[in-house]
Amino acid sequence: MTRIAIISDTHVPTRESDIPDWVVAEIERADHTIHAGDFESIGAHEQMVDLTDGELTAVLGNVDPATLDVPRTATLEVDGVTFVVTHGDGSSGSWRERVLETVRTAAGVDAETTLVAVAGHTHQVVDTTVTFDDPHGADDEGQPASRVRLLNPGSATGAAPTTFETMFVATVDDGTLSVEHRTG
Repeated sequence: MTRIAIISDTHVPTRESDIPDWVVAEIERADHTIHAGDFESIGAHEQMVDLTDGELTAVLGNVDPATLDVPRTATLEVDGVTFVVTHGDGSSGSWRERVLETVRTAAGVDAETTLVAVAGHTHQVVDTTVTFDDPHGADDEGQPASRVRLLNPGSATGAAPTTFETMFVATVDDGTLSVEHRTG
């Protein structure tokens, strides 16, 4: 079983001075950590690399320094579950549309894989399952439409506009994903 801490929008040090102790404890208990962007400083990113002993999948957020050496989109595969990570910012379409388009481009569609989109940006917690194409659950040829679990962990530091600290802890066991929402 693999335990994954999922966080985003830490905004250290301009909106918050540090990552809350309880979030640090969850990260230290995890086998891997996903950060969906907006560290806001190179120091905050370096702190996260240290906390995770390098077991970190991270992406660039819209307020991260341009010199931060992380991609805009990253993919992580864990025991039959594919996580596609993006920040979710942009000017075209809604947040959901941007995130799902990133997943389509980065991961493609594979019915054999559990597909999870992780994004931040809005600071609002989201945990829902959506289909890529047909809202009735099948494609044009009658095949089941591809489904993706869409996760936004909110802000791990409770940075405005939210008022509370949030994150997810996921476990993957033999291709089965479970996700728990944690708040401070």
